[in-house]
Amino acid sequence: MTALARFSVNQMTVKQLALPELVAACRDLGVPGVGLWREPVRAYGVEAAAELVRDAGLAVTTLCRGGFLTAVDPGERAAALADNRRAVDEAATLGTEVLVLVSGGLPAGSKDLRGARERIADALAELGPYAERQGVKLAIEPLHPMFASDRCVVSTLAQALDLAERFPAHQVGVTVDTYHVWWDDTAPAQIARAGAQGRIHTFQLADWTTPLPEGVLNGRGQIGDGSIDMREWQGYVEAAGYTGAIEVELFNDALWARDGREVLAETARRFTEHVEP
Repeated sequence: MTALARFSVNQMTVKQLALPELVAACRDLGVPGVGLWREPVRAYGVEAAAELVRDAGLAVTTLCRGGFLTAVDPGERAAALADNRRAVDEAATLGTEVLVLVSGGLPAGSKDLRGARERIADALAELGPYAERQGVKLAIEPLHPMFASDRCVVSTLAQALDLAERFPAHQVGVTVDTYHVWWDDTAPAQIARAGAQGRIHTFQLADWTTPLPEGVLNGRGQIGDGSIDMREWQGYVEAAGYTGAIEVELFNDALWARDGREVLAETARRFTEHVEP
């Protein structure tokens, strides 16, 4: 097995590269997988993107993102469900089995976290069977608690699994992302819980570096630059039975300001240094 055999680069890590540039860079560097994002894929054309990556021999490891399912207004909820069905269709066209879900924050003026999480469950009851028919699995991604109000009311793997376990594992599982769970001393046990049920649908890496930037969203550090032991977390998911791709997903303004091919090469190199082949 080569050092990059399980490496996948998420499109946002090098968002400065247009999709054809990203595909060419992956091919040239021997990167076997990509995690794609809906907005640039739709701008390029979903079917054209699928053909582009397929012709390059790249695996699409995930599509980001569905979700944002916490609205109270009936019209907004219907629109969110329709958009998530489109996301499932796009994932199927791209040939990936995994659609990552960022669940959504609190509606304006609300303080009801439990109610918001129940609305996610209601939506999954509709979306899970639809995704199954398309050959796609939904992967609930818990985000760090600093995002609970505006982006994701699911903050821990335990909360994500409490939702996922209401549905078959081949419909709904979880995303394990080091950036979001590294602080949680219950996460290793929750990874084992997820693995026992076959619910680890994707594993993503990003490092935790401080100080966080203003707005915090783009604070995901290059692997090896921060506080997270990547091999430790790889060990947890592999002990739980995960054997799939390992995707590096970085939101980082400093990385985006650099040459994209250089960043991709650096990320691949860091992967070989900090992740076991």
